[in-house]
Amino acid sequence: MAFTRATGKHRRPSRIQRGTARAAGVAALTTTGVVGSLAAPALAAEPAAAQTGLTPVITMGDAVADRIDAQAAAQHEAAREAAEAAARKAAEEAARKKAAEEAAKARAEKERAAREAERKRLNTFVSPIPGSYVSTGYKAGGAVWSSGSHTGVDFHAASGTPVQSVGMGTVVEAGWGGAYGNQVVIKMNDGTYTQYGHLSSISVSVGQKVTPGQQIGHSGATGNVTGAHLHFEARTSPEYGSDMDPVAYLRAHGVNL
Repeated sequence: MAFTRATGKHRRPSRIQRGTARAAGVAALTTTGVVGSLAAPALAAEPAAAQTGLTPVITMGDAVADRIDAQAAAQHEAAREAAEAAARKAAEEAARKKAAEEAAKARAEKERAAREAERKRLNTFVSPIPGSYVSTGYKAGGAVWSSGSHTGVDFHAASGTPVQSVGMGTVVEAGWGGAYGNQVVIKMNDGTYTQYGHLSSISVSVGQKVTPGQQIGHSGATGNVTGAHLHFEARTSPEYGSDMDPVAYLRAHGVNL
């Protein structure tokens, strides 16, 4: 009986063909860069192709897949950590910016309050001698006054008692004032004038700006007096004879007498 050699699709691939297929598979992996970058150690560790047939290619594929998965997981973790770091940095920057804005707002509010307090202080009036009282009233009559009546009020004060400006203004007179002795006349910011007479000493000079409560001299008994005290006048001009009620003037500016 004669035997016929197998042909067509029933023919078994030759050894050369099988080796070519394996080489083609390896070449395909090499082309994608997988073998070169990730699978080289796996290839080195695999048995020879002649001994195991297609096993090296299949085993190499599993190893490459595992390494790709590990690399992808590492990249994902790195991306996650980078995103978290960026989020933390953004949150820290936002917190720093908010803190800076709040600090700036607090400073602005503090400065505004300080300006308001200073404005209020400068517009406040005080008594020329704190804690003193009026010993002789306005328009009191008597021969001691050349006009026949008192053009101001007298505040009780021992000689050397500090005398202060009742408000903010500019000194227009500072020196001898005849019957008033040593005197200071101040033009107030509201356009009125205040006068302080019989001083034992003067602490300011003409043209000087003064603020409420600022010391301008000391009480005394200079000029036409019978004893130490402070003569205080409120005027519409710096001149004698333009006087107005000093107590009403001070009370109108918030001073309790």
